[in-house]
Amino acid sequence: MQWQGLPLIRKEIVKSMIKHHGLNQKEAAAMMGITPAAVSQYLSRKRGRISIINQDIINEINNSAERIIKYGPKTVTTEICKICNLLRDNGMLTFSAIK
Repeated sequence: MQWQGLPLIRKEIVKSMIKHHGLNQKEAAAMMGITPAAVSQYLSRKRGRISIINQDIINEINNSAERIIKYGPKTVTTEICKICNLLRDNGMLTFSAIK
């Protein structure tokens, strides 16, 4: 799942920005530093096909989306790292050495 981790996290944050925080796709893309086309692919499940169902992680994703909206794109990397660590700590994301 290591290659799917970043698209998954981005997708879930973008979904939260649009669904819970009222941003449109273009605004969410700008906040995340990605293209509107990438947002469209996340929402249509062409990228980040896996979904998160753990409610604690979903709550943290919603909090991260709120912080990114409040503090701007400079916080994206920090927030993605928080979610990544949470997924790893819950056994949902594994890292392996690339050979």
